[in-house]
Amino acid sequence: MSAGDAADRIERRFAELKSAGRAGLVAYLTCGDPDAATFERLLAALPAAGADLVEVGMPFSDPMADGPSIQAAGLRALRSGMTLARTLDIVGRFRARDAATPIVLMGYYNPIFRYGVARFLDAAKKAGVDGLIIVDLPPEHDDELCLPALAKGLAFIRLATPTTDDRRLPAVLKHTAGFIYYVAIAGITGTKAADAGSVTQAVARLRRQSRLPVAVGFGIRTPEQAAAVARVADAAVVGSALVDEVSAHLDGAGTARPDLVDAVLRRVRALAEGVRGARRG
Repeated sequence: MSAGDAADRIERRFAELKSAGRAGLVAYLTCGDPDAATFERLLAALPAAGADLVEVGMPFSDPMADGPSIQAAGLRALRSGMTLARTLDIVGRFRARDAATPIVLMGYYNPIFRYGVARFLDAAKKAGVDGLIIVDLPPEHDDELCLPALAKGLAFIRLATPTTDDRRLPAVLKHTAGFIYYVAIAGITGTKAADAGSVTQAVARLRRQSRLPVAVGFGIRTPEQAAAVARVADAAVVGSALVDEVSAHLDGAGTARPDLVDAVLRRVRALAEGVRGARRG
């Protein structure tokens, strides 16, 4: 795989969505939640259920941007033995079966720093990772990971938020690749609902500054909310709602019930239907 293949896979997917006249669904799940085998079954089935891109959370013990749901998912994954190396192995097995669906790793810098930046980037590239969202590395530290990732052909996807003002935005966008991730609410994940009017204004503002696709996340839980975002953005990102579906189908010991995978995939299909039907008529 050449250095440009990973970023190209994201670009191709958004081009396909644009050609189809619709937005995409980005589905987030935490790797290894509630256990590696169950997660791998979910990951393998997400594209057929309607996920156009997949965000794979790298479990970390101190996820400062995540709300209670994703924090709990990360702890479940860590307790099950998930590591960064195992996360990359799982992505590699997915990529061996699916050459088209973009995979973005989302998480924090500490596990990557401990793993070794150069080693991580080489392993991520080999596994078929397409992009990175590292929420605690601001543009002032682009030389730490962003620029080396771009040099390897991995998209480095930045977060823009309701508090990113006009002075700050150019720095946020300068080295962003793949797509822009707009955080629709101020605060942590899974705690509020996105406001459609504010999202519309924010997406328009970002499009005036960049030609990259805009994906909107945080606060999207229902097909109706996903559809509202899909009418104005290039993709809707859903994470906490899917992680909550995982949690709701655990037994008293925290083990996956037999119906867990089907329940999560039903939720993905419903969200995908909302996104795909948003612009009809």
